[in-house]
Amino acid sequence: MSARPDGVAVEHPGPLRLGISSCLLGQNVRYDGGHKRNPFLMEVLGRYIEWVPVCPEVDIGLGTPRPPIRLERHSGSGVRLVMPDTGDDLTERMTVYAEGKVDALRSERLAGYVLKSGSPSCGTERVRQYDDNGVPSRDGVGLFAEVLKRRWPGLPVEEEGRLHDPRLRENFITRTYARGRWLELEAAGLSMHGLASFHARHKYLLMSRDPEGARALGRLLGDAGGSEEPIEQVAAAYESGFHRTLQRLPSIGRHTNVLQHLAGYVSDAIDDGDRAELGEAIHGYRSGLVPLIVPVVLLRHYVRRLEVDYLADQVYLQPHPHELMLLNHV
Repeated sequence: MSARPDGVAVEHPGPLRLGISSCLLGQNVRYDGGHKRNPFLMEVLGRYIEWVPVCPEVDIGLGTPRPPIRLERHSGSGVRLVMPDTGDDLTERMTVYAEGKVDALRSERLAGYVLKSGSPSCGTERVRQYDDNGVPSRDGVGLFAEVLKRRWPGLPVEEEGRLHDPRLRENFITRTYARGRWLELEAAGLSMHGLASFHARHKYLLMSRDPEGARALGRLLGDAGGSEEPIEQVAAAYESGFHRTLQRLPSIGRHTNVLQHLAGYVSDAIDDGDRAELGEAIHGYRSGLVPLIVPVVLLRHYVRRLEVDYLADQVYLQPHPHELMLLNHV
């Protein structure tokens, strides 16, 4: 653990290992022989990430370049993955591959996965699919993406296109770092003390997403503390609820509520001017006048000055490396 000059104790796991569609790294694996290199993923996030590239279409034996494939929904057989130019139906080949690949990826200890939007194999939503009459609609899901999300529900998964939205980007990366800390907890050996400490550090992060979900997780651990339930079962139930809670996008109102809670730890120990400044920063965030980073930085400052150890260890105040500047845009 290291301490930033602002006094917040930082314990970021890293480098995180994330799965990714190979084309987003600049690999020439697309049907046209090209790529979809993503500068943010490569040049910004890539400084903190060890990428695990996967191209399902190449992995099932399709060449590069190759005829395009697409999703088709037929009244008698449901959604199929087909290659219209040849008439080949690739559904079973892709499904069998995806199930085996997802199981194999579990050994990679991934903290998240970034998929290519719009892809008939990797798109997570709004993928073009065609009906019996050849009319397209935007309500499909790529076959590999569907298997990945179904067989690994706790894994943070996002499309690169959606990461252009600052709120979605910040939440996804927050979730990947939270999963990285969970993987470290598992590696160190599960215990009730470890679970309780993990929950305490993430308390306000969870509250910013779903206050009732945060309370439910606290009750789960409290009830388990006096039971004979195996630690593995407690941990599995907690992990499921933890990742489900973090999937909720935080709202300005929930962030404001958390900021006011945290301010309560320092307000009695600072003078009227400082108290007013902190209140104005929180109000400014709530009113949309300043980004979240402004009240957060002020709280970090008072945590250092007042040596509030409980808050110094709160993940909410620095959920990911500050160099990413994600809180500057939400």
